[in-house]
Amino acid sequence: MEDSAQADIQVWDAIDDHRTGTAGDRQTSEWLIAQARAAGLVAQQEGFGLSRWILESCTVRHADVVAEGVPMFDGGTTGTQGVSGRLSLLDGEAAPDSATIGLGSFGNAAGTANRALADARKAGSHRALVAVSNMDPRVTGLALNNADRFRTPFGPPVLQVATEHERWLRGAAARAEPVTLTAHVGFETATGTNVVCRLPGREPDLAPLAVLTPKSAWWVCTAERGGGIAVWLALLRHFAANRPRRDVLFVATSGHELGHLGLDHFLTTNPRRDAHAWMHLGANFAAMGSRIRLQASDADLLGTARSALAASAVSVATTTPLGERPVGEARNIHDLGGRYVSLLGTNPWFHHPDDRWPVTVDLDRTRRIIDAARVIASALV
Repeated sequence: MEDSAQADIQVWDAIDDHRTGTAGDRQTSEWLIAQARAAGLVAQQEGFGLSRWILESCTVRHADVVAEGVPMFDGGTTGTQGVSGRLSLLDGEAAPDSATIGLGSFGNAAGTANRALADARKAGSHRALVAVSNMDPRVTGLALNNADRFRTPFGPPVLQVATEHERWLRGAAARAEPVTLTAHVGFETATGTNVVCRLPGREPDLAPLAVLTPKSAWWVCTAERGGGIAVWLALLRHFAANRPRRDVLFVATSGHELGHLGLDHFLTTNPRRDAHAWMHLGANFAAMGSRIRLQASDADLLGTARSALAASAVSVATTTPLGERPVGEARNIHDLGGRYVSLLGTNPWFHHPDDRWPVTVDLDRTRRIIDAARVIASALV
């Protein structure tokens, strides 16, 4: 089991691009299907269509200084010439208008700036927005926001730029100097792929346990996604060798970073309400220094998960209050009224290209989480 956990995470890390609809997305699906086949099971890909963004020219320019960036994939875009305007701080005193380009920040370390950026996007009063990445003060560079409204983009173009550009951008904004923002992208028809495997139980008339994890991300994102993949595969192998009473439905979805496209597709094209319970293996619990977050739909599931984690010496830092809408893919199950237990965590390298094996991964704790997940799942089948 220990060797499998490390090997699975290393295979994930060796796939260079996990974005939805890419060759890496398909390669990940093929690998997971091969792992199911090796365990004596049958898994298949389920494809869904999307219009994939292809970045052409995405910059903010002030005089001779240029910062390259990545647009928010649920915001607006520009033509090749971009848009120009006076740079203005979102947390400043100047009132926004259609001639200004707003400057804000986002991320776990951005504090109240997140709200200011969200409000500016909704208001649409600026010509465009520049958003500086501030995910964690220990990790500089460009991390990205998920595009929760990928299907229904809104507001002005928003260019995400790396932390190191904040100083000169703030200086230009303080002086209301002109900048040009370009968010020029192309689009191509693409297919994202989910992987689905139904493991037959001894009593097939019972509602199944569903084990769910995302399989896509902005970059490689090894500590973010690799832990969920390792636990998913460990449970698949465990129940293949130890036939459960109920069927177990294993679902690995693409489109996580694009508003959960793959899970939405699965829930609208497959029976949605027949699961006895869902196990959501979410983001970041494999990360070094992660603070574990536990979510559940009811007290019984919460207690089962808490006890199993404690027995494996896995400390829970945060528990989402019962009844509160959870984060991650568990929110989709919550919205359907389903039962769920969900495990996530924090990650200094969240959505960052430096989230790579072995530096960012706490392998020992991941192994202990696998032990706990086996206990939780066994209690639900």
